[in-house]
Amino acid sequence: MDSNALTPDVLRELRTPRPYPAVTLTMPTHRRERHKEQDTVRLRNLLTEAGHRLDADPGLDRHTRTAVRQQLDDAVAEVDLRHALDGLLLAADAGEHRIWYLPREVPERVVLADTYLTRNLVAATAQSRPYWVLGVAADRATLWSGSGESLYEHHGDGFPMTPPEESWDVEREERVGDTPSTFRDEETRRFLRSVDEAAGAVLARRPRPLHLVGLAPALALLREAGHATHRAAGRLVKGGLTDGPAPVLLREIGPLVAEHARRELAEVLTRLDEAKGRRTFAAGLDEVWESVREKRARLVALEEHYRRTVRVCDGHLVPVDGQSAASPDVRDDIVDELVEAGLDGGAEVVFLPDDTLAGHDRIAAVLRY
Repeated sequence: MDSNALTPDVLRELRTPRPYPAVTLTMPTHRRERHKEQDTVRLRNLLTEAGHRLDADPGLDRHTRTAVRQQLDDAVAEVDLRHALDGLLLAADAGEHRIWYLPREVPERVVLADTYLTRNLVAATAQSRPYWVLGVAADRATLWSGSGESLYEHHGDGFPMTPPEESWDVEREERVGDTPSTFRDEETRRFLRSVDEAAGAVLARRPRPLHLVGLAPALALLREAGHATHRAAGRLVKGGLTDGPAPVLLREIGPLVAEHARRELAEVLTRLDEAKGRRTFAAGLDEVWESVREKRARLVALEEHYRRTVRVCDGHLVPVDGQSAASPDVRDDIVDELVEAGLDGGAEVVFLPDDTLAGHDRIAAVLRY
């Protein structure tokens, strides 16, 4: 499973308190094959550490300890490092286990708690810039979930969609003999209106940029028939892509996604400049952290590979080097923690190319007040 599959419902379930211990293992991984052996050793070492932590906990009975260790063993056995990205997260309790391949580096750690550790997962999802692709034709609509180099068809929420059989008169279409004429039928209008409504419901629950793909008549009628898709980030006028396949659709949609990223970058930089003039601007890890904790951050912008190990002293963050997070007041994933807290507080979080914010210690925010 990748971070792109982190829906609000899944995140809510992961954060739900569960019988202790809920074990979370995180570690950095490598995308290149020559490092896979190193990743395998590191994963086995983490599993061993988790086992020692379970054995040393005097509050655990043998049945619980055995059940959790079995789930961890099963999770490690299922990990396929050929699919590894930049980080790996394993979550397990006495009754289940889950595996996440993350497009963001995470620290190496083992956490035992009464919920799973989600900050790295949330930050990886935000960095991956997920988006939707809606493919439309007169008689079919599909929805695709994308991020980075990943794109897969979304099954659910009514998708894929086809018109009710009784509304599609094949004989009439054959008599007309003119495919574009199908876009003038009231049945097609009703169908595309229902597509727009279904897409709107998905966007309401999982807001992301939306890209549209289809022939010009289909896209025009979709715009005329509904409202939810009016603010699409991009439109690709091309037929034959409603059913992908995913690699082809990903290649075709690539320029639209890249153009949206360029527009987003320009917009974010403008918003940061305007915030300076209004004195609603924060820069640097400690200032942004404080604004996020106080829920004053409207927008948080940070560079993609920005990481920092800190010590928390009197509510402020003091950068440290060469120290382990095993020390209780040292946190080596503070940036991921900040991203999660920002999103929970209603802030918009945007990852920018490295060195974009070099003059602001790699992170900045627009404040509500």
